[in-house]
Amino acid sequence: MSIIVMIIIGLIAGAIARLLVPGKEDMGWIATILLGIAGGYVGGTLGSLVFAPHKFDFRPPVEHTFVGAIIGAIVILVIYKFVRSRV
Repeated sequence: MSIIVMIIIGLIAGAIARLLVPGKEDMGWIATILLGIAGGYVGGTLGSLVFAPHKFDFRPPVEHTFVGAIIGAIVILVIYKFVRSRV
């Protein structure tokens, strides 16, 4: 996957995650991209642990990457809000 595609998927996934998680986040568009990219990693890792054949693949299909990025970004955002509310 090229860097440009990763940035675009990260921006879209991060924006969707920010829309789905209630509350206001003070993030710019760069933080949203990073949220989506990190969410793609987390979602891909969680997906490989839950679904068979339990292997790490460097080139998953784009639709799996996108859905995994959204789910992973939501997980990261919820954890971030939980930790931030405790401090």
